[in-house]
Amino acid sequence: MSTASLHSLPETATDPAALRRDLAAAFRICHQMGWSESVGNHFSAAVSEDGVRFLLNPRWQHFATIRSEDLLLLDSGDETVLDGPDAPDASAWCVHGTLHRKKPEAKVILHCHSPYATALSCLADPTVVPIDNNTARFYGRTAYDLDFGGIADAEEEGERLADSLGDKSVLVMGNHGVTVVGETVADAYEDLYFFEKAAQTLILARSSGEKLSVLSDAVAQNTADGWRAYRGMAARHFDFLKSQLPKL
Repeated sequence: MSTASLHSLPETATDPAALRRDLAAAFRICHQMGWSESVGNHFSAAVSEDGVRFLLNPRWQHFATIRSEDLLLLDSGDETVLDGPDAPDASAWCVHGTLHRKKPEAKVILHCHSPYATALSCLADPTVVPIDNNTARFYGRTAYDLDFGGIADAEEEGERLADSLGDKSVLVMGNHGVTVVGETVADAYEDLYFFEKAAQTLILARSSGEKLSVLSDAVAQNTADGWRAYRGMAARHFDFLKSQLPKL
């Protein structure tokens, strides 16, 4: 992720209803993928250029049930948010509110505990080693935060995660899971999808006990660069997945 490429709001942000629909669909799609966890985890999307105002899922509502009208519209500068009757989950507020405020270029932020990404995050060295197309997709794009301290419900945690993310688009959260940021909901979802596949490949390859065949830096970078021409896949894939969702 580069600040320049994510400077403008995604196209859906000019249509608040469309942005709400896409974000709500992302929750339900992720549940169908088996990536939901009870009524936890959080997705958000900025609706202001500075990231201060953003959409977030309600506290403890199951991913499978989230509709566009359920999403909360929050202001990261509002110190009374957690005091209201419709207060968001404290962890979601502290992390997403801080990330959107500190990283306004990160328009969409998806955090979940998908199985293989979480398993990868629990390795002493969770580095995404480039060994195929999908792992190389994230070459130079992945950051790591290995200072897990329990449930993230303090602003300091959000500050640290924002600093750890830096200019990358994927944050592997040690002993925790993964957070992906993107320019649109479709872009962020596509990276979440491919990151889970990349993590699956790494976990399966490492489980063989055999030495990994790691791509050279030059080949890994060339592969990562080559993915740029396929960016249009994200919208097409996301549109298809939305078309398969049951009506709520």
